[in-house]
Amino acid sequence: MTALASPSAATRSATVVVLTVIVGTVMIPLDVTVVAVALAPLAQETGASLPLIQWVSTGYTLALATVIPAAAWAIRRYGARTVFLAAITLFTAGSAVVATAWDAPSLIAFRVLQGFGGGFVMPAAMTLALRAAPTGERGRVMALLGLPILVGPVLGPPLGGWVLDTLSWRWIFLVNVPVGLVALWLGRRNLPSVPGDPTVPLDRAGLLLLAPAMALLVLGTSLSEGSLADLASVGPIGLGLVLLAGFVLHALTVAGPLLKVRLLGVRATGGGALLLVLFAGGYFSTLILVPLYFQVARGESATATGLLMVPQAVAAGISIQVSGRLIDRVPPVRVISTGITLAVIGYAGFTVQLAADASYWSLVPFLMLGTTGAGATMLPTITLATRDLADADIPSGSTMINVLNQLATSVTTAAVAVLLTGQLSARLPQLGEDGIGDLQQLPAGARLAVAPDVSAAVQSAFWLPVAMMVGALVVALAVLRPRRPPE
Repeated sequence: MTALASPSAATRSATVVVLTVIVGTVMIPLDVTVVAVALAPLAQETGASLPLIQWVSTGYTLALATVIPAAAWAIRRYGARTVFLAAITLFTAGSAVVATAWDAPSLIAFRVLQGFGGGFVMPAAMTLALRAAPTGERGRVMALLGLPILVGPVLGPPLGGWVLDTLSWRWIFLVNVPVGLVALWLGRRNLPSVPGDPTVPLDRAGLLLLAPAMALLVLGTSLSEGSLADLASVGPIGLGLVLLAGFVLHALTVAGPLLKVRLLGVRATGGGALLLVLFAGGYFSTLILVPLYFQVARGESATATGLLMVPQAVAAGISIQVSGRLIDRVPPVRVISTGITLAVIGYAGFTVQLAADASYWSLVPFLMLGTTGAGATMLPTITLATRDLADADIPSGSTMINVLNQLATSVTTAAVAVLLTGQLSARLPQLGEDGIGDLQQLPAGARLAVAPDVSAAVQSAFWLPVAMMVGALVVALAVLRPRRPPE
């Protein structure tokens, strides 16, 4: 009787754990996209220039990228529950102090503090969820955990627009405080307490290689808005790549590396990681281009733009839940390749139609198809890459996934920005150096006149994410397809 009841009990326990960590993780992707909407109002409130206020986002991302590499060691050393609760505490406290900022420098400094907490949240949450779930249930559990990751960035713009229109910019950060407090209360009640191992050594050499590499790569790509050949970006990117290569060589030769890079030699883990680099980089860069098209080419407000993106969030949420259950029951490559195919069709169909007068009744369904495909791709791939790992390897596996996603998103977003800037300069040479910023300052009539050129520029930049998704499909079919046993 006990044997029959135990799987159900384990399933219920895993569900409680993942729903608990979702309360904390939902703040992270929402915060990033809400702040992106608020940059222009923040510049007006603080009297800072747009390049300076951009560091509100860049500083946060740098801090987040710098601490992610230490997450695997911290989880092994102190336990996933302790790390998760400490990270939520720091992120929540950082949110509260950001809301008290009195000028741009203080705002940026407090955002860095917030980023230090945010970097540990997802690796710890993934470790807790994967360890709590039986192997056959990990797809379903990861589907639940993935809701904030995919849906949060889509819901962020309408939430940010509403807060800015009805309250003040400080509430963008204050809304995190009650959510964080609830997450801490639930975490203390529901998360399993697994003691850490105080004997786990810190790979200091690995940390000194990987943490600066992450920071330099994110910094370099964030500075490459005009051209990836700019000296301001080439130096940090080049040094970051050298340090990253040094870390890989170091991790392959020492006994207790910061991250177990050798796990990438496992077919499912390495193939899944490569697929994620291509697909996640492409998908998250579309979340930059789509709002730009609606706001700059079509003249929509932040709130209206957010509302146009709500159907995407609904489609992604449904797709995540369906695919998460399917991946535990059918060969993963079928789910993943189907998801990528839907994403390619959706985003290619959207891109082909991009014009200053394209019908929203035609554009939005293709975006919904794209996010449906994304929901059926990213979380199933993460599940495939991590579900067969031993418990001792889960911290390294989950941290590497987060490291690669962060790098892929940063690099692809920068590349898309470079393409878009180049296209705008070629089509609208009368614009200044700050192409998008100059466009947003134009009167409604002047913006309407240049809308066809802006739409064409966005269309050209959009083909890079689509091409990356096609590359991800090739990887899925070539690497993740089950091998036939020898006859």
